[in-house]
This record gives sequence, structure tokens and C-alpha cells, in this order.
Amino acid sequence: WERLAPPLMGHGLANEVLLEVPRDSLAFWTTRLEKYGTRLHAPETRFGSQVLPFIDPHGLKVTLVEDASDRLFAPWSGSPVPEQYQIRGLYGARVWERDGAATAIFLKRVLGFEPLGADAGWTRFGFRDAAGVIDVRETPSERRGRWGTGSVHHLAWRVDDEAHHLAVRDQVAAAGAQPTGVIDRFWFKSVYFNEPGGVLFELATDGPGFAVDEAREHLGETLVLPPFLQQYREKIEAVLPPLTPPAESSGGRT
Repeated sequence: WERLAPPLMGHGLANEVLLEVPRDSLAFWTTRLEKYGTRLHAPETRFGSQVLPFIDPHGLKVTLVEDASDRLFAPWSGSPVPEQYQIRGLYGARVWERDGAATAIFLKRVLGFEPLGADAGWTRFGFRDAAGVIDVRETPSERRGRWGTGSVHHLAWRVDDEAHHLAVRDQVAAAGAQPTGVIDRFWFKSVYFNEPGGVLFELATDGPGFAVDEAREHLGETLVLPPFLQQYREKIEAVLPPLTPPAESSGGRT
């Protein structure tokens, strides 16, 4: 996306990604991110949790959130980050909305989210028995946001199975949100729609899963394409940038 313009931040756009890290790990992450020249902001407290906001190389706002949840986590033994500090998963996202009430009603009545609290002008929605939150802030005086390099394209929400997928799609359609049809991505199935404020949402199934066409222990080691893209493999590989996995330096892990 070298020629794509940067985003125009505003309402109707997810503008920050939240990643979960273990308790008492922000000191480690501050040192590590500073080592690589990352633009850091001062640590904060949000909704009772310690967080570390920073800007990634493309301008995306990212925040590490300390949390003591018992979510499933499979540590990566080959990571340059020690297991006790490794990122546990996606914690959530933050969005600006022109009309926060309309989005709140949609989240609660159509998608079943629960209000989890309010803090410094933000309202948090999520599920008490599952990971994943969305923080909403009403910004009626802000301009309409626009996608670009360093912005979030859409927010994906997991459903239980294909029956649940169709049921939630029906709820979204009944609310007037005009969802797409079910799109088969080979590893999972998707439905897309805009919530009332314009943020693009996806409903995604778990199955059949990424292990359907390769061994689970080797996931991520090679470029795997769905059957409908196999005929374009040479063209796709020719334009992809090379990726180099983290290496160990002579003095230890980097």
C-alpha cells in the first residue's frame, strides 16, 4: 500500500487497536518499543487497567492493555519476547461516532453486547464471559473518517457456528443494516455490514479453521492460498515483500 494516502481520522472509523498483555509487563514493553524507535505515549489508566499507547510505523494507534484474564493462550517458544510478556491476543478497538446513542442501541439490541462501564468520555461494550471489547466515544463535531494506510478496515466478531452466523445476520438485516450475503473465505465464512455510525463490521465463523489444509504445528510457516487463488500463486508471490522471522543475536534474543 505504498501509494495509498494516510487515513482521515474522524467519526465512523475504528481508530485504535487494543492488544492484551499480562499484568506487570508494560515496563518490559516500554523498554523494548523504545529500543526500536517506536513513538510512545505516556502510560495511562483506562477502565481500571494500565495501558501503554504507541504509534506503529504506518501511523496506526495501538495500545497494550494489562489484563489478568484466563483467556486461552498458546505461547510461541520461538518468539524473541519471553513467554511471561507475550501478547495474549486482541483486546478490542476504539471508535468515534457522531451519534453514540444510535451505535449503543445497535450494539445492545441487535448484537447482544453489554455496557461494561464508562471512563473519560468513552463507553465500553463487550461480553462478560468472552474476550473482545469496543470502546465508543461520541464526537459530533469531528469530520467523517476515511480509510488509508495506518487505519483499521473493519472489526470482526466471532460467531459460534454457521447457524448462529445466519441468525445474527437476520437480526442485522431486520435492523436495517443491509448485511452482505454469506461470503465463503474457505477457512471461514463472513458477513459484512456497517453499524449505524458507519464502522464496517464483520461476522466470522470459526470453522472450518486454518488447520483444514495444513498441519496445525506448521501454521504460518509458508504462504497458503485458498483453492480459488492457487492459479494466481506466481503473480501473488512476485509482488509480496520478503518476510524475515525474528533472529537471535549473539548476545541473546533481540
